[in-house]
Amino acid sequence: MLEAFILTTILCGFFGTILKKNLVMKIMSMDVMSTGVVAYYVLIASRDGYITPILTENVENSQYADPVPQAVILTAIVIGFSIQALMLVGVMKLGKNNPTLESSEIEKNNTP
Repeated sequence: MLEAFILTTILCGFFGTILKKNLVMKIMSMDVMSTGVVAYYVLIASRDGYITPILTENVENSQYADPVPQAVILTAIVIGFSIQALMLVGVMKLGKNNPTLESSEIEKNNTP
């Protein structure tokens, strides 16, 4: 059931990216899609019965969780945030030269 919600989130972001004409809405749709992908990766990587890989004296023969998926997800979040900030700066630059942020209007104004 949770996989269905995550897949729906990814699809909503994908269709928002394709169907929306406003550039800010496209960026937000891409952020929703990125959040869905991160949530799906976390769902796949989560396992029951594993403990965090912090060594203590009382733990014997325990199975530790793999810390690599956590590092990958943190990296994906940081990269996604930086890409989103870069796209918003690009939209701000376009907004200075154009009265609207609709992609079709910007294309009409900038074609020779």
